Amino acid sequence: MTTLQTIKPLSELELDAIHKYWSASNYLSAGMIYLRSNPLLKEPLKSEHIKQRLLGHWGSSPGLSFAYIHINRLIKKYDLNAIFLAGPGHGAPGVLGPAYLEGTYSEVYPNKGEDEQGLRQFFKEFSFPGGIGSHCTPEMPGSIHEGGELGYSISHAFGAAYDNPDLLVTVMVGDGESETGPLATSWHSNKFLNPIRDGAVLPILHLNGYKINNPTILSRISHEELENLFIGYGWTPYFVEGSDPDIMHQAMAATLEICVNEIQRIQKEARDSGKPTRPRWPMIVLRSPKGWTGPKEVDGHKVEGFWRAHQVPMSNIKDNPEHLKKLESWLRSYQPENLFDDTGKFRPELKALAPVGNRRMSANPHANGGLLRKALRMPDFNEYALALDAPGKVSALNTKPLGKFLRDIMRQNMHNFRVFGPDENSSNKLDDIYEVSKKTWLADYLPEDADGGELSPDGRVMEMLSEHTVEGWLEGYLLTGRHGFFSTYESFVHVIDSMFNQHAKWLAMSKVVPWRAPVSSLNLLITSTVWRQDHNGFTHQDPGFLDIVVNKSPEVTRIYLPPDVNCLLSVANHCLNSTDYINVIVCDKQKHLQYLDMDAAITHCTKGVGIWEWASNDEGAEPDLVMACAGDIPTKEALAATVLLREHFPQLKIRFINVVDLYKLTPKNEHPHGLSDCDFDSLFTVDKPIIFNFHGYPYLIHRLTYRRTNHDNLHVRGYKEKGSINTPLELAIQNEIDRFSLAIDAINRIPSLQIIGAHVQEKLRNRQIECRQYAYEYGVDLPEEDSWTWPS
Repeated sequence: MTTLQTIKPLSELELDAIHKYWSASNYLSAGMIYLRSNPLLKEPLKSEHIKQRLLGHWGSSPGLSFAYIHINRLIKKYDLNAIFLAGPGHGAPGVLGPAYLEGTYSEVYPNKGEDEQGLRQFFKEFSFPGGIGSHCTPEMPGSIHEGGELGYSISHAFGAAYDNPDLLVTVMVGDGESETGPLATSWHSNKFLNPIRDGAVLPILHLNGYKINNPTILSRISHEELENLFIGYGWTPYFVEGSDPDIMHQAMAATLEICVNEIQRIQKEARDSGKPTRPRWPMIVLRSPKGWTGPKEVDGHKVEGFWRAHQVPMSNIKDNPEHLKKLESWLRSYQPENLFDDTGKFRPELKALAPVGNRRMSANPHANGGLLRKALRMPDFNEYALALDAPGKVSALNTKPLGKFLRDIMRQNMHNFRVFGPDENSSNKLDDIYEVSKKTWLADYLPEDADGGELSPDGRVMEMLSEHTVEGWLEGYLLTGRHGFFSTYESFVHVIDSMFNQHAKWLAMSKVVPWRAPVSSLNLLITSTVWRQDHNGFTHQDPGFLDIVVNKSPEVTRIYLPPDVNCLLSVANHCLNSTDYINVIVCDKQKHLQYLDMDAAITHCTKGVGIWEWASNDEGAEPDLVMACAGDIPTKEALAATVLLREHFPQLKIRFINVVDLYKLTPKNEHPHGLSDCDFDSLFTVDKPIIFNFHGYPYLIHRLTYRRTNHDNLHVRGYKEKGSINTPLELAIQNEIDRFSLAIDAINRIPSLQIIGAHVQEKLRNRQIECRQYAYEYGVDLPEEDSWTWPS
């Protein structure tokens, strides 16, 4: 065990000053929770000085500010370029306090100036209507991580460190947070950090012992077991433990200095030698009481060092004179009169302990990554186009040309672009990227890795079989000003549902924070989709992520379903150039029919929805039917159904519509991409039957269109939770998105065909049965149906 409780690097003067700085931070933390006026306690504390609702979390705040202040000391000493991520869920007071004391908060929000009036406003607005929340939200300068994001702090920290060779990312990890799956897995990120080209991550595991009202696991195991756990993860753990402030200040100062020196030694050796071997990076285990320096007990119950310190240590202040008296005693124990002058200004000899300018962690531009963002150098996506002589004649791998496009984007942006994925870039047909950059790997190598392993310590393709960790890396990378692309299987994208939710909320809030500069969009390719699960079956059939996406703010979410290669290239080019969005692209990796040449694809994707004239025959007349679709397999089946109907009923007028941008279906006042009612009615008519063949669950289309004029005539086909190890056509038949089901449905919906179409319906049902029986007999689809193409 490595512990430094006896080393004393701080002089008595330094110790006194740093303790006062910490006292000021703790005073601010408590003041935020309780006070709406009398911020300097210039008069006896009264009931009217207390907030009506006491909201916020005290328990982890003293530990957070303790670490923050000690990091500041080393930033000044070594001129470090550092940022601070707060993992504990509601630890904002412990970071807001230092941000205010450094002056950054008042610079960003002038109404919270460095005086008594500004301090009063600072206190009042914390966890208050019209104010700020109790997390490290986008409104907090210096934050790229909203504490409590369910275990993402370590992965965010590593994402920030990649390609930032001079950056030190310090990250405070909550011990409750440490019980989450994403956090436990993300400790392995140290196998992917290249000490030559990347920065460093210094985790500080904060063991204060408790969650809301339960002990935490890591705080209740032995030192030996805890040390062995992190040694097993590949770290060198250092322990700082105790409750006596003087001893803890000395120990933290000594331990942090050793860790920073060790990080600098590791980086220097690697950079001087040019050999990016995997070191054992240092980390710190900080064990301190929950609610440190707060009330030791209230009403006969233990508070400091127990779960009762988690949120508000004392409540019922207004109606309980004893609690009011105890609160005043607690607040005065920090001696605010020795920390702030009569005007409310932080005493200059204490403020001088903090870094200045952009060296302040609350003002570091890496924590407002849009300030550092540079646009990608983009090759011309037209050069990767698939040449077509006619629509619907040839098949091709949809994502293969995208892999070539990403390869060349990587080639031109070797310092600020990475490709991320769990373990699937080759499976997703994006493997051309390995021509310019391999998969990052700093763990051990085997001889056989040379034969197709595609591994390299300086690779820029980030693969780890943890969607949580990979998504966290990408988010941290984007939020610090870089660009990325993520692909994953459709069935497993649900693993990051909560991460998507949190990032969408972060972006939505950032858009209304005027000093936050735009960051690159999070681009997510969902592939290996529900309709092509020949290997995997029912468990891998779930298109429901799109239903999650539409719950989020329309200001930040975009959904695209390109049906072919050229549409995918056009969409990807648009998404990679965009900022402040989450772009969800759904496109399967297998071979599919190709429909549009590049010029037509660009036009179609720019509109987002449109009539395919070559597949329609209603020009100059009212259609009898609108056949609409979104997605690759649904498009093919809808086209085939259109041909069946026209073959059997030559007089039928059919309008064929393909949707690339799903949000085009929503009203214009609900999403920036939405069609006006006039344009929607022009496309889909006001009274004709619409058969809509959809990639996902049918309800989603109804949800987006329920307010449209012709919604009563809209009949949606989509995935209905039916499937196993199916052939593509047989799976479509089971879920009734196949050509025969669509044609049968159309006959039932078109008044002129409801009686005369009975014989055709029988023929279609017979063919459907024949197709299913053939699949069950031979294990493949009936060749003439499987190889269907659009007729000349």
